[in-house]
Amino acid sequence: MSDGTARLQLKLFSRVRASDGGSSIGRFLKDIRVHPSSSTPDFSGLWIPLVTPFRKGGTVDHAALAALAERLASTGIAGFVVCGSTGEAAALDGDEQLAVLATVAKAAPALPRIMGISGYHLGKTLDWVHRLNDCGLAGLLVPAPSYIRPSQAGLVAWFGAIAEASTVPLLVYDIPYRTGATIARETLLSLAAHPRIRGVKDCGGDMTKTRALIADGRLQVLAGEDAQLFGTLAEGGVGAIAASAHLQTARFVQVVQLLREGRLAEARAQWQPLLPLIEALFAEPNPGPLKAVLANEGWMQDELRAPMTRAGSALREHLFRMQAALSRL
Repeated sequence: MSDGTARLQLKLFSRVRASDGGSSIGRFLKDIRVHPSSSTPDFSGLWIPLVTPFRKGGTVDHAALAALAERLASTGIAGFVVCGSTGEAAALDGDEQLAVLATVAKAAPALPRIMGISGYHLGKTLDWVHRLNDCGLAGLLVPAPSYIRPSQAGLVAWFGAIAEASTVPLLVYDIPYRTGATIARETLLSLAAHPRIRGVKDCGGDMTKTRALIADGRLQVLAGEDAQLFGTLAEGGVGAIAASAHLQTARFVQVVQLLREGRLAEARAQWQPLLPLIEALFAEPNPGPLKAVLANEGWMQDELRAPMTRAGSALREHLFRMQAALSRL
């Protein structure tokens, strides 16, 4: 970590203390260095959080990844999220993650890419952000630090430090069931004051918070729970990051477009047949069920890295039948 980064980190944590109970959030936001954005990023539309294909033996299957990215790029999606939870990023080392990102960029150069990052050591996370600054990204998808369960003031310090280190916009990944940390509505609204914190992947499960963020208007709100796509967009969200949309992608794209145009009845007719598929894809831990279907269709091998496991045989057969029936509609 550079001397400048270290000084920034010390400044952040000297001003934002857990004992403040969040009262120093406003002062903190006034003290961080603010750099005007050259343009306003747009994260609207449907984004695919890509799976990471593996060969038998566990190595990344870059040929399968490239073929998958190339196919999905032609369907009308907004872009890709690389190395998110669906991509089993926690099981990939740094060099593997950069190689995955390079493969996607080469296979689908016209589409923007958001990189998922995670961690709980701020210095190491900032070093990783600095490495990613030169990777041609559209943004970073950043969750709260896992395991630690910091205060709201600590969360502001975490996201603020990463935003300061990044040269691209941030999407806050609000997913308390993975991180153990709930990001309060007031905290997200405070973070919206930073010019590089531009949106939220909303997996918080709190529609009151979702509606408040949409009404405030400063952060773009994207559905992060696939089954909540319709409700979030109908309420005014701008898009979704949906693993299920690896399958029936054109239908998902159409649902998002119809909702953004306010054509609810037409959107509902396209959406309702997708709900049983979405439910089944998350009946066991993601991306096991999804990879089973993609493997069945010849896009990759049905391989995951431990501790993730393949979908059970009964679920796999159920998914294959649903996917086949939807493809005939």
